[in-house]
Amino acid sequence: MGNKKILVVDDESDMRIFVSTVVETMGFTATAAKDGTEALEKARADRPALVILDVMMPKIEDGIRTYQQFRKDEGLCRIPIIMLSAIAKKTFFHSIRVLNPQSGRQIPEPEAYMEKPPDAEELCRLIAELLPQEN
Repeated sequence: MGNKKILVVDDESDMRIFVSTVVETMGFTATAAKDGTEALEKARADRPALVILDVMMPKIEDGIRTYQQFRKDEGLCRIPIIMLSAIAKKTFFHSIRVLNPQSGRQIPEPEAYMEKPPDAEELCRLIAELLPQEN
């Protein structure tokens, strides 16, 4: 099986490094992307087990649009996503509802949500919850 890949998406290199380090400390392989376009390309090529996605890249619409694209893509829609954001959770959920396409298809909420700056222990706990280790 090998170790699972986790895709870290953030436009700030410090945050990508911090989150990638936490991921690798847990024994996963971290791959990073600096924006939504790169994230979707890498996810299609690599099929990560989990995505940690920043909401503000550089605007809230970018993070939400990326999130929606993951959820609408047949091949990627089942990948769990942890949203990472400097905005409050309820603001984010409100934005998802507002930006939800009027197609009648609701975009499901992310598996987890963490406000920035992320706490390493909390992040580890969320990752472990979403990706139970097989051994």
